[in-house]
Amino acid sequence: MAQRPWRRTGLKPPAPAALGVLLALALLALARLPPSPDRSPHLLPASSPPSPRWEVAVPLSRGRAHNKRPPEPPARLWQDRPPGRGRRQRRGLTGDAPLWLSDDDLQKMQLLANGRVVSKTRVPAHGQVLRVGLRAVGDAEGDASPASLEGDCQDGHCGLIKRPGDLYEVLAFHLDRVLGLNRSLPAVARRFTSHLLPYSYTDGSPRPIIWWAPDLQHLKDANNDQNSCALGWLQYQEMLQPCRLTLAAGDGPCSSIPCGEWSRLALFDFLLQVHDRLDRYCCGFQPDPSEPCVEERLHEKCRNPAELVLVHILVRKSAPSRLVFIDNAGRPQHPEEKLNFRLLQGIDSFPAAAVATLRSGRLQSLLLESLRVDRELWESQGGAEGLRPLLRTIDRRARVLLRYIQEHNLTVFGDSPR
Repeated sequence: MAQRPWRRTGLKPPAPAALGVLLALALLALARLPPSPDRSPHLLPASSPPSPRWEVAVPLSRGRAHNKRPPEPPARLWQDRPPGRGRRQRRGLTGDAPLWLSDDDLQKMQLLANGRVVSKTRVPAHGQVLRVGLRAVGDAEGDASPASLEGDCQDGHCGLIKRPGDLYEVLAFHLDRVLGLNRSLPAVARRFTSHLLPYSYTDGSPRPIIWWAPDLQHLKDANNDQNSCALGWLQYQEMLQPCRLTLAAGDGPCSSIPCGEWSRLALFDFLLQVHDRLDRYCCGFQPDPSEPCVEERLHEKCRNPAELVLVHILVRKSAPSRLVFIDNAGRPQHPEEKLNFRLLQGIDSFPAAAVATLRSGRLQSLLLESLRVDRELWESQGGAEGLRPLLRTIDRRARVLLRYIQEHNLTVFGDSPR
């Protein structure tokens, strides 16, 4: 029979108690080891999906949905995505966000998405549009008086709530920032629950809310107060001609606005097919009989270009040489065979950074990255899957625009500082 090792070496076998002590020490040492990074019980995998999305409420491509649902909590801006390439941390505000959204953008978006509604007023001649005063979370409780609404708005604490069918304006804001134009006002989607608002605003449907710029410059003419300067179509075309040289200040209406601004506007409006600015009469395509420009008999004026005027040509008093793009809902369903090239007429160059983005082939992915910041819009539209049809439409229009630039030998210009 083989001898045990300790008998061969002359050692005494260990007592059972000693074995127990050694085992306990080994277990204690194992317990003190740090957990493996990829096994930590407190961390979710980087690819962990977000919380389940809400039911699609108002698809951007269809207008108001027919489903009824109880009111939801106010919109939240996306806060739980890991930082990635081309991003920076925004702790305490909206988490990490794309670089093309400035700190000022994010602060205004946060106010629009989460600010408490403290007052409201109708906007004359704008149907369902309400202007509301907002208080940031943590500010003093209580509703505001009508007099204090004006004070709130002058301080930049107001927003315009529009129709559910105008949610496309939120996408337009992100397109503006992705392209580096920076001419539209911050906008988010939000479900409202405030007791100050009519029921139709609190029925659970997400609506766009647009930041109210307190210093937009309006003409004193009550019939033309949606412009900072009165400009007819023929004047506009004449004004674009000297852009190849230099337009001296004081040469005519809107002469303080440099040529590059009109190029930015034309590019933006073409991608969104916004007609109610440069072509409210639908002269650049054959409109359907149900189009407002037909019902209001505006299309008939196309026969006389001298009667055509531009609308929503606005600047801010603080920046009179920079256009402000408002009412950007556009036409997501406008057919490709009817694209309005009149919007590009007279333009001979486009901003280089925007054109480079269109050429990069990454427009859709950049827009998805930007739109994820607006959690309410993202979830109500079904996330990337629900938004892709709209983004493909914009991408196809971008390719059409690039062909137009190439075929007409148009140039690009360097962007001025933001």
